[in-house]
Amino acid sequence: MFTLESGSGFWNPLIWLLIIFIALLLIYGIRGFGRNVYKRGTEQTKAFLSGNKEVAPEDMHVKASNLYWGFTTSMKSLYSRLRKMHTGNVSDYLLWFVIVLAVLFIIIGVI
Repeated sequence: MFTLESGSGFWNPLIWLLIIFIALLLIYGIRGFGRNVYKRGTEQTKAFLSGNKEVAPEDMHVKASNLYWGFTTSMKSLYSRLRKMHTGNVSDYLLWFVIVLAVLFIIIGVI
């Protein structure tokens, strides 16, 4: 292998392999100080659901309308106006992006 030298440093694959090997040895050594108390098939393997009992996955589905109910209810007037503006057309969003960007550039230019 050879060393590739450039204006800002050098590259030698053998040195990098040695560094990676030393890093892996260091990681393995640090991992060895950990506790080995994990047991498969016990309560440790179940998902923690804030103390609630685990149910079937099909019964656990939470719709976004339920998840963000308080947020959307408190901002209902804003969402109703935004929903009217929502067309689903990408060119409309790009137009709004360009307009907002132009306003920001004007504000920054004035300051």
